[in-house]
Amino acid sequence: MASKEPSKFSGFVQNGGGWKYSPAVRYTLFVLLGVILYFGLAPDLLPKRYDIREGTHSAKEITAPMQIPDTKATLQAQEKAAENVQPRYEIIPLRTENLVTSLLDRIDRLNQDETISQREKTTIYREEIPRRASDFVLNFVAGSRKNGTYSETLLKEMQSKIREQTYVIPEETFIKIPRLTTEDIIEMKPVARNIVTQLMNDQVTDAQTARAKVAELVSISSLSQRTAREVVQELARLAIVSNKFYDEEATKEAEVQARENTPTMYIKQGDVLVSKGQLITPELYQLLDENGLLNNEVNYWPELGLLLLSAMLAVGLLMFIRQTGTSGFKYNNSQLLMLVFVFVITLVCLRLTALLQTDDRIFIGFGAPVAIGAMLLAMLLDISLAYFCSILFAVMASVILNVQQNTVFDFTFGFLALIVSYVAVFATHRAGQRSTLLKGGIMVSLFGALTVFVTSLLAGGNWKEIDTLYGVGFAFAGGLITAVLVIGLMPFFEATFGILSALKLVELSNPNHPLLRKLLTETPGTYHHSVMVGNLSEAAAEAIGADGLLCRVGSYYHDIGKTKRPFYFIENQNNMDNPHDSIEPMLSKSIIVAHARDGVEMLKEYKLPKPIRDIAEQHHGTTFLHYFYHKALRIAEENGTEPDFTEEDFRYPGPKAQSKEAAVVGIADSVEAAVRSLRKPTVEQIETMIAKIIKGRLDDHQFDDCDLTMKELDVIARTLKEAVMGIFHSRIEYPEETRKPKKEEGAVNA
Repeated sequence: MASKEPSKFSGFVQNGGGWKYSPAVRYTLFVLLGVILYFGLAPDLLPKRYDIREGTHSAKEITAPMQIPDTKATLQAQEKAAENVQPRYEIIPLRTENLVTSLLDRIDRLNQDETISQREKTTIYREEIPRRASDFVLNFVAGSRKNGTYSETLLKEMQSKIREQTYVIPEETFIKIPRLTTEDIIEMKPVARNIVTQLMNDQVTDAQTARAKVAELVSISSLSQRTAREVVQELARLAIVSNKFYDEEATKEAEVQARENTPTMYIKQGDVLVSKGQLITPELYQLLDENGLLNNEVNYWPELGLLLLSAMLAVGLLMFIRQTGTSGFKYNNSQLLMLVFVFVITLVCLRLTALLQTDDRIFIGFGAPVAIGAMLLAMLLDISLAYFCSILFAVMASVILNVQQNTVFDFTFGFLALIVSYVAVFATHRAGQRSTLLKGGIMVSLFGALTVFVTSLLAGGNWKEIDTLYGVGFAFAGGLITAVLVIGLMPFFEATFGILSALKLVELSNPNHPLLRKLLTETPGTYHHSVMVGNLSEAAAEAIGADGLLCRVGSYYHDIGKTKRPFYFIENQNNMDNPHDSIEPMLSKSIIVAHARDGVEMLKEYKLPKPIRDIAEQHHGTTFLHYFYHKALRIAEENGTEPDFTEEDFRYPGPKAQSKEAAVVGIADSVEAAVRSLRKPTVEQIETMIAKIIKGRLDDHQFDDCDLTMKELDVIARTLKEAVMGIFHSRIEYPEETRKPKKEEGAVNA
C-alpha cells in the first residue's frame, strides 16, 4: 500500500528559490528586528548624555529623561524633618520613697542613743542627711552603669539636673529632728512614703513644682504633731527630685531615623533641569553628573544591556519559529517581513500612548492597543506564533509604559498586555467574518478592564478610586481601538504581502460570489468537481501542515476558466457528443490548456488575490496531454505523413507549482477526475491510482519548484486515499476475505 512504502516516490523535490527563501535575507530580517527593538526601547532604557562643562552656559534646554533623584531637595527635606523631631525624654524611676524610709530609720536609731547630745545630733543630721540623699543618687547611677540600663549621657544628664535642683533643708528642721520619738517616726514613715510615691509617680521635670504640693498633702495627712508634720514635709521635699530627663542620644537617633524615613525627592520626567543659556553652576553640574547625563565618563553598560535584551528577544523569536516548523523554516521571508512590520506597528502604538502618559495620568497607558500585534499575527500567520509574540509584546509594554523609574519593567502594564493579547488571539484566530474582529475587540475590552480592576484591588491603598475608574475606562477603550485598527490594517497586509487571511478566504468561499455563481449555473459539472477537489486538497494540505483553507478556496476557483468553453470538458457533457471528436487534436489541446490562462484573466478581472490566481495557473503545471498527443500521432500515421509536432507542443504552458498548496490542488484535481472515471472503484485501484498520479508528476519534475518533501508526498497519498474512500464510500467495492482482490488500473482524466 502507498502509505506503507516511504520510498515509493524516488527522486528529489527542490525548495523554491528567490529572495523569499534566501537564508541571508531571513537572518537579515531578524537582525533588523533586533535593531528596531533596540531603538524602540532605547528612549526608556538609555539616558541622554550632554557635552557640558561647569561654568559655561548651556546651549540647549535639558529635561529630565526620567524621574531622577533631587539630592539638594532631599537634603533640605531631611533637615526639616530632623528639626521637627521633638526632644526625647526618659522617665527614670528612682524610688526615692526608699530614701525617706532609710532617713527616718537612721533618725530613729540616732535619737535613741542617749550618749549623744541634742546639739551633736543636730550637727550629725546637718551633715548626714544631705550626704545620704546625694549617695542615694550616686548608688543608683553606679548600679545603672553596671547593668547597662541607661546610657552614660542620660545618667550624666540626670546627675546634673538633680544637682541643679537639690533641695536645702532649713536649719531649724535639723534642730527639731532630735526631738522625735520612736512613736513619732513610726507614724511618720507611711505618710512620708505615700507623699513621695504619689508625687514621684508623675512625670517630674521641675522638682520645685512638685515640692510645692507637699505642704498640702502633709496638711491633710493623719499626722497631728506640728514637729512631725514639719520634718515629714522637709524630708519629702528632699526626696522629690526630677525623674524625666532629656535623652540626647535618643533625640539624635530620632533625628537620624527621621532623615532616613524622609522620602527621596524626585525631579519628574520631562521637568526642565537646565534652561537654554543657563549658567552651569557646580550644583547643576553635580546633578547632571550624578544622573549620568554628562559625557565626561564613558559608560556603555546600559547600551550593552539593551543590546543583549534586544538580541534575546529577536533570537528567541527566531528559535521559536525554527522549532515549530515541520520541515526547515516555517515561514518565507515575505511573511517574516510582515512579522517585522507587525512589531513596528505595535511599537508605534505603545510609543504614541507613552507620549500621552504622565506621572499624574498613569492610567492613560492602559488604553494602549497593545493587543493589535497578537490579533494581526493570529489572523495572518499562525496562532502559536501569536501566543509567543504576545510574551514579547508584554515585555515591550512593561518597558515603554513604565513610569516607576526605580525598575526596568512595570509588572502592571506587562501583565495587562499579556492578558489582552492572549484574549485577542483566542477570540479571533478562527474569525470568519469582519464582525468577529469587533466581537474580539469587545472581549479584549472586557478582560482588559477586569485586569486593571483586579490589579487595583491587589495594590490596596496605593490606588485612588478615581484613578481606578479611569484605568478601567481606558482599558475598555483600548480593546475597541485595537479592533478598529486591525480591521483597517488587514486589507493593507493582505494586499502588500500577498497574504490571504482566514477571514478573506472564508469570504471568497461564499457561494454567492459572482464567479462561483457563474461556475454553478453555467458549468454545474465543473462546480461539483471543484467542490470535490476542495474537500480532498484541504484534507491533504492540513495533513502536511500546509494551508488547508487556501487549498479549499483555491480549488473552488481553479477551473473557473472552463466557463468560457464549458462543453469542451467532459464533466459538462450531458447527453451530447464530445466536440473533440470532430476537431483536430492540436485545436483540442489549445482549448484544454487555455482554461488555466482564461481562469487567471477572469480572477484578475474580479480582483481575486494572487495566491488564488496562482493555484488556477499552476495546478496543471507543465503536464503532458497524452490522449491528444497519441491521437495526433495516430492521425498522422493514418495519413502517411511525418508528425510536425513534438511532445512539448502537447504540454500545459505552466508554470509548475510554486507552493505546496498549488501542488496539492493539482494532485487532488487529477485524483478526483481519475476516481470519477471509474464505475466501481476498489480500494486497491484507488491506492494504485493515487500512487501512479503522484509518481508520474514527480518523474515529470512537476514538484521541482515547490518545497514538498518525499515524506510529505507519502502523507498526501495516504490522506487522499482515506478522503476518497470517505467521499465515494458507496461506490467503492471492498474485497471479500475469502477471495483475493483483483487489481485494476484506473484511468486518469487529463
